[in-house]
Amino acid sequence: MKIGIVGATGKAGSKISAEALMRGHDVIPLVRNASKLVDQQGNHFIEKDLYNLTYEDIKDLDVVVDAFNAPPGKETLHQTSLAYLVSLLQGYEVPRLVVVGGAGSLFVDDKMTTRLMDTPDFPEAAKPTALNMAKAFEQLQLAESVNWTYISPSAFFNPEGKRTGSYQLGQDRLLVNSSGESEISYADFALALVDEIENQQFIHQRITVCSE
Repeated sequence: MKIGIVGATGKAGSKISAEALMRGHDVIPLVRNASKLVDQQGNHFIEKDLYNLTYEDIKDLDVVVDAFNAPPGKETLHQTSLAYLVSLLQGYEVPRLVVVGGAGSLFVDDKMTTRLMDTPDFPEAAKPTALNMAKAFEQLQLAESVNWTYISPSAFFNPEGKRTGSYQLGQDRLLVNSSGESEISYADFALALVDEIENQQFIHQRITVCSE
């Protein structure tokens, strides 16, 4: 498949690029600054600001992965960037949109009324990102004519964790592993995301992944 990756030079995007390339997919980074790309991130790229992308730029792709991460103080970009991608893809089945989401909007109770970001111990510093990602997800859910899947990590998205090659899968509720911890490495998250790209099991749905 031809997989375009927004944010291909970031923590999640780089792992997703590596996983997809390892499986023989054609990875096309969609980046503002191509000088930050490493050799393993595909043989060609599209160098444009996200907000300058057009449908013509991406129409030949099978999938667009949105791994954009807004910098501190600019968390509202999580809403505007996803809304812009949705506007490009509105009314088209291809490319499919696969979003690297947040864990803050996952539910923590059986009745699914309390989100992780609403719990007392949720870090104050993480709330602006969680809130804006949650609002962006709510808007994505209304996009009926976009072929989307939203993938949330666990509460602890571990940049140092290794690729174990296994994970557990859920949907709207926060998962914990056998040690009672909600954690997933970037590498295993990338594994799950590329699995979903290939298997296409959760169209118009959110899923979440956790270590076993």
